[in-house]
Amino acid sequence: MDGSFPILRNPDANDEAQLLYNYLCSVYKHKTLTGQQESTWMGSPEYEMDYIYEVTGELPAIRGLDFINGDFNGVVERSIEWWERGGIVSICWHWGTPPNGVGYESSKGKIDLEEALTVGSELHEGMLAQMDRAAEALLELQEAGVPVLWRPFHEFDGTWFWWGKGGRDAFIELWRLMYDRYTDHHGLNNLIWVLGFADDTKSGWYPGDEYVDIAAGDTYKGGTQLKMYDRLVKIFGEERPVAFHECGDIPDVEKAFEEGALWSWFLTWHTTYLKANSKEHLEYIYTSPLAITLDGLPKFR
Repeated sequence: MDGSFPILRNPDANDEAQLLYNYLCSVYKHKTLTGQQESTWMGSPEYEMDYIYEVTGELPAIRGLDFINGDFNGVVERSIEWWERGGIVSICWHWGTPPNGVGYESSKGKIDLEEALTVGSELHEGMLAQMDRAAEALLELQEAGVPVLWRPFHEFDGTWFWWGKGGRDAFIELWRLMYDRYTDHHGLNNLIWVLGFADDTKSGWYPGDEYVDIAAGDTYKGGTQLKMYDRLVKIFGEERPVAFHECGDIPDVEKAFEEGALWSWFLTWHTTYLKANSKEHLEYIYTSPLAITLDGLPKFR
């Protein structure tokens, strides 16, 4: 491995993951990667990608996918296709409440996190069973040679999802539980762990350097979000990438760099959030010399 870049926290990280991380570190503070979250209910999973290409003649460097509604097989299939096209894969999970919740509304529910984190409890076993199902899908991607920007428990400090409603100490224990189970128990070595704060970026929720590869923030408030960037850097440090991993209004990358908001990537949310950006703004972003699109990526494979 190239020792000039930070290494992933997982000492057993595979070559594909480390090479992708090297690349992200190499372009960080120089350019911003374009990213787009997909939808799957608009007639085609390519709805957003087709729209961006129609408007700009380009495709995003990063495709965002979601295990929501138990779409494990579909996400695996589309992730492999995107990687084989030369793109980067990002996966989140609107995880329904354990032990058997499914879907977005369930992800906003509430459980007794203290019980869920108690080894041997029925709720703990049910939570692990759900966690392990997602691990199976990620293992399929590992076997296919696909590294993943893995961003579980997003917007945890916003406390609107069940994984944040138990407070910061319970969240930190939950994050570490998944990290250890995925790396030590399942041998998942293709993951780049992305910690996604909500826009307030609350202090005291950080699981620790040994559990996080990239820090990120979500907001739909628009603008370059310099203050959010600065808060993330204060928590996470300046050496490793910091990302804007959910947005509605796409930040002006050139203005962001002028101000010092050096986002590693942005990931625009799907459907109406994407189309709320004017076609002129979308074309401006995707053709900016500071933005990296699919065609601008190196050949990882």
